[in-house]
Amino acid sequence: MATIYVDNVPYEVEDGQNLLEACLTLGFDIPYFCWHPALDSVGACRLCAVKVFKDEEDAKGELAMSCMTLAEDGTRLSVDDLEARAFRAKVIEWLMINHPHDCPVCDEGGECHLQDMTEMTGHVYRRYRFTKRTYRNQYLGPLVNHEMNRCIQCYRCVRFYKGYAGGRDLDVLGSHDHVYFGRYEDGVLESEFSGNLAEVCPTGVFTDKTLKGHYTRKWDLQSAPSVCVHCAHGCNTIAGERYESLRVIRNRYNSVVNGYFLCDRGRFGYEFVNSPERIGRPLLRESGWGRVPVDPETALRQMADVLHFGARVVGVGSPRASVEANFLLRELVGPENFYAGVPESELQALLAILAVRRTCPAPAPTLQEAESSDAVFVLGEDISATAPRMALALRQSVRQGPIELALSYGIPRWEDTALRTFAQREEQNPLSIATPAATRIEDIASRTYRASPGDIARLGFAVAHALAGGAPGVSALQKGVRSLAEDIAGDLKRAKRPLVISGAGAGTAAVHAAANVARALAEAGKECRLYLSAFDCNSIGLALMSEKGLGKAYETVRGGGVEAAVILEADLYARMEAARAEEFLDACRIVVLDSLASPTAEKADLVLPAATFAEGSGTLVNSEGRAQRFFEVFPPPEGVRESWRWLRQMMLAARWPEAARWETLDALLRSIEEKLPRMRGVARAAPSAGFRVRGLRVPRQPHRYSGRTAMHADRTLHEPRPPEDPDSPLDFSMEGYPGTPPPSLIPRLWAPGWNSVQAVDKYQKQVGGVLRGGSPGVPLLRAAEAAEGAYYGDIPEPFARREGRWLLCPLHHVFGSEELSARAPGIAALAPKPYVALGEEDAQGLGASGGEELLVVLGEATLRLPLVLKPELPRGVAGLPSGLPGLRWMRSPLWGEVRKG
Repeated sequence: MATIYVDNVPYEVEDGQNLLEACLTLGFDIPYFCWHPALDSVGACRLCAVKVFKDEEDAKGELAMSCMTLAEDGTRLSVDDLEARAFRAKVIEWLMINHPHDCPVCDEGGECHLQDMTEMTGHVYRRYRFTKRTYRNQYLGPLVNHEMNRCIQCYRCVRFYKGYAGGRDLDVLGSHDHVYFGRYEDGVLESEFSGNLAEVCPTGVFTDKTLKGHYTRKWDLQSAPSVCVHCAHGCNTIAGERYESLRVIRNRYNSVVNGYFLCDRGRFGYEFVNSPERIGRPLLRESGWGRVPVDPETALRQMADVLHFGARVVGVGSPRASVEANFLLRELVGPENFYAGVPESELQALLAILAVRRTCPAPAPTLQEAESSDAVFVLGEDISATAPRMALALRQSVRQGPIELALSYGIPRWEDTALRTFAQREEQNPLSIATPAATRIEDIASRTYRASPGDIARLGFAVAHALAGGAPGVSALQKGVRSLAEDIAGDLKRAKRPLVISGAGAGTAAVHAAANVARALAEAGKECRLYLSAFDCNSIGLALMSEKGLGKAYETVRGGGVEAAVILEADLYARMEAARAEEFLDACRIVVLDSLASPTAEKADLVLPAATFAEGSGTLVNSEGRAQRFFEVFPPPEGVRESWRWLRQMMLAARWPEAARWETLDALLRSIEEKLPRMRGVARAAPSAGFRVRGLRVPRQPHRYSGRTAMHADRTLHEPRPPEDPDSPLDFSMEGYPGTPPPSLIPRLWAPGWNSVQAVDKYQKQVGGVLRGGSPGVPLLRAAEAAEGAYYGDIPEPFARREGRWLLCPLHHVFGSEELSARAPGIAALAPKPYVALGEEDAQGLGASGGEELLVVLGEATLRLPLVLKPELPRGVAGLPSGLPGLRWMRSPLWGEVRKG
């Protein structure tokens, strides 16, 4: 610890910080623009000036930029010095010279960092009377809007986009005072993290284009803490609503999960909530009439008839439904009749992940641990598409070697320009990637390996054997592959903090191979971490409840004796072949609970409209095994209910006595912990509904919220009574505790004088560190002791090509592969068109060229798709985009035909 003196008062601060970071942590309001906790210091804006004194005898001092000055022991400074204050006011004035007076029409108005800093420095009058500099704006795609005239040249956008996220199509152009931040020409931003520009930019240059279509000021948004539902990483978000419509998703800081940034799928995929395809009323199939809307009571009476005593009913759970909904369906049908709504191959991979978590001594990494890893091995999983936030962490990990060397030369960690200049001369940390096709992080990889999924798993087993002789060896391994395995093992051996990554998309064998590598490293005394990714937001939570998948459910229904099936938030056509799905749906009465129309809902006898994540509360378990709570942002429309409430009401209608005690989420969570020992701790993911701060609830609406009466004027002249929320300490009101709530209950980022997202500094123990009160969520899966497990030995046979057949592998995409976000217009516009991918040699063997249509035969499905050449694909392996219409059920590699038709 170092002691610094701020206006003659001593304070203890962490060693190695700069003065700006130290003072912000202490609670001082120093204005800044170019500095960002994740991007560090470049000293470009000159706004954070303070007066620094040589010693206590020095009365004159000198101005210094606090972001570029080390907080050394004994440093004396003044934040309130008159000369420092005057200098900061001049800086704001010259930055504002060319800034337009358009706050009332600017999308950033009311949450603008520039507005906050202008107020903070006291600049209230503009003296400049000449022509302003102007620019032409660019089209940057369906997600991000561009208004270059608002730019103050802080360089944050380029530093994030190029330096942090690895984007190559946005840069700073021009010179002197005519700099331009944009693309060389109009076009869609290529980075999957482009939406973060809206939060990184301190003005309104880059804004959320999806919000622009239904714009609402920040102070008029009703918000609640939430969790992203578009992958299994579990990024924390803040969801905002107005006029019973979800308007925006913003990042909610969690230092161990997502930090300051979200991927574009998580940020913009929310629009499915407002989709015209939403199911709004219960639908009942009546003979001769088709499906007709009915009231909830009629629908529940129908369910009571289905659930009559002695009837056998099966339940199909969902990896995108909450823990609570899956649990109640399991209780409704009985554990023996409850099936996980995923293909058997995917479920086996998920069960393998759970088994590894219980037996492998390498724990899952936090975000900081992933970013600080000094050697990474990605085995089989396209992590840039299945968990983009983890891929962004890997981009930071490869820089750690040069950074540590720079630190040894005395360069501070926060001095960004010096670090990057130094790093250009040094080798980056090793990142080895083994996947069938190229991924979005190939540009930072030190080694890549292209092979079939089975051969990729074999490489992983070979790496483990090279690390530890006790791990099983791999026979018939090619010399080049064996040499590669030894090189990767050497990288991992030399590392202090290695990271191994695989996941359900890579298959069970790859998960086991990754576990062997991690075990070998942990037993060698390394601080190894193991990240195993799942597909959907609650895949792990579902796997904790059932070891039977859709294949077994199909066999059960096909075998007869099943009167009805209840399908929870799942489209069977997206999880199994169309012919098998139709056979399943025709075999018994079908009840579907879902929020969006689907082919499965079309064939159901009864459809119950389910609330989305924004209209209900519940718990999700991420890939790490961390249980996290999302909260209702606004009540569901009339006739729509949370899935778990529909299921409870079914039980009540059928006179099930136990259902009476599950009136609230808290009561339900207590039962989950009682009946499912694996889920113990899930109730502690967030405070209970009875939690109060000084006797008050936490308000969802900010203190400046307006129009509570006017927004309902088309229905009533009276302000409606606020809805009741028995499931959380949050209130649908402006009234409540005005201070900082516990981390899992933070509904917005705001502090006096800080209306922008930079208010997050006020919620942290130390700027850039853990939130006050800890990180939201509770880990349910703990790393085991080394003695509890053994090495896996299920090594696949070498891949062998088959005449006239290809191993068709799903290729994952950030946009389009995930089921819910694919219904959001902005995301759908960026999704790739259907295609079949082949390597050049295989394409030549067929006599086909790029763009030519080929016939793809997979099971009973036949599609005509254009050919895309991917030179890196190994011979005998073809690729299909995961989530392809008609083949959404293909989640694992399968043999099929590709031919000219």
